[in-house]
Amino acid sequence: MRINEKNGTCRITIQPGEYYVSRDKVIISTLLGSCVSVCMYDPIKRVVGMNHFLLAHKRRYPQDIPIIQSEAGRYGINAMELVINEMMKQGAQRRNLRAKVFGGGDVLRYYKNGRNNFFYVGEVNCRFAREFLKNETIPVVASDLGGDYGRVIHFQSTDFAVYMKKIAHSKDTVDIEHNYWKKTIQQQDELEQKETQFW
Repeated sequence: MRINEKNGTCRITIQPGEYYVSRDKVIISTLLGSCVSVCMYDPIKRVVGMNHFLLAHKRRYPQDIPIIQSEAGRYGINAMELVINEMMKQGAQRRNLRAKVFGGGDVLRYYKNGRNNFFYVGEVNCRFAREFLKNETIPVVASDLGGDYGRVIHFQSTDFAVYMKKIAHSKDTVDIEHNYWKKTIQQQDELEQKETQFW
C-alpha cells in the first residue's frame, strides 16, 4: 500500500490482497487484471472502502455451483467482510451500503494450462463478487467486469465516483497476479494442513 498526499487530498494505492477504508477526503486507486475491486460506500455516513482480491482456486467451478460456497469463496468472503467490518467501525451502516465493482479481466490467459486453470481466474472473481453482493443484499450501482483488458481505477470519496481507464495487458500485471495466485494457493494449503491436524 502506498499513501501520498497532494493538494490536500490523500491518494492511497492498494495492491492484491489489500483494502482501505476512510471517512476522510481520499482517492483510492489500484491496477486490476484478473483481480476484482469492490468499491463500497455509505452515502449517508460518508464512509468509503475498497478491496483488491484474487480468488485462488485449483480448479474450475461449474456454473451451477455458487462460488461463495466453494473453497475459494471462503477466502473471498473474508476479504469482503474485512472491508465491511472496518467501514462499520468507522460509522457506516450495513443497510446503507452501495457497491461499484470492477475487474475480472482475462489477462492470465497467457499462463493457460490444464493443471493451474489460470484462464478461469477472472471469471471466478466476477462470479464471486456478484454472488456475494446479491447474497448480502448490497445494491450494485455500477460495474465493469470481464473482458480481455486490465483496468486502472480511482475511487473518490467526495462524490463516490469511480474513474476507470482500460489498459492492454502487460507482462508486469500478469506476473504480479501470477505470483500472488501461487503464493495464496500455498498459504491456503498450509492453513488447511494445520486445520486437519486439530480435528
